Amino acid sequence: MQEGTFVSLSTSRVVIAAPAATVWAVLTEPRYVAQWQYGSVLETDWQVGSTIRFTAEWDGTTFAQWGTVLFVDAPHELRYSLFAPRPGLEDVPENYFTMTYTLRTDAGSTVVTITQDDPRPPTGDAVDGEAEADDAENPVLQSLKALAESLGV
Repeated sequence: MQEGTFVSLSTSRVVIAAPAATVWAVLTEPRYVAQWQYGSVLETDWQVGSTIRFTAEWDGTTFAQWGTVLFVDAPHELRYSLFAPRPGLEDVPENYFTMTYTLRTDAGSTVVTITQDDPRPPTGDAVDGEAEADDAENPVLQSLKALAESLGV
């Protein structure tokens, strides 16, 4: 495979028994993000073109990801780019992946679709193409769902 030809698209969906405004708050407010993203500290003002940064600590090591807010249409869609450092991967635009969160109301619940468009070279056993995550087993999605539903209407 030639360098730069890899593209991975993964999509996850979760149905949350909470209004879109509540789900939006859980996705965008730092005090909630930390609760469903492994204690990550979110820094951004959610203005298109602004920097976004996630920082977390795991076993005494600090991990950070950073990028740019690309699109905000509250409470319907959110898109940002991120760079996640790893050995041998340069901090250049072609190594940033894009996260898109789309919220749709359905029968009193909110359907959240999360898409990760990732042009970075694969690690391990990754393969080209599109992947559907096993959402029922995804602990991050289940934490997002439980938190949003616990906040009520």
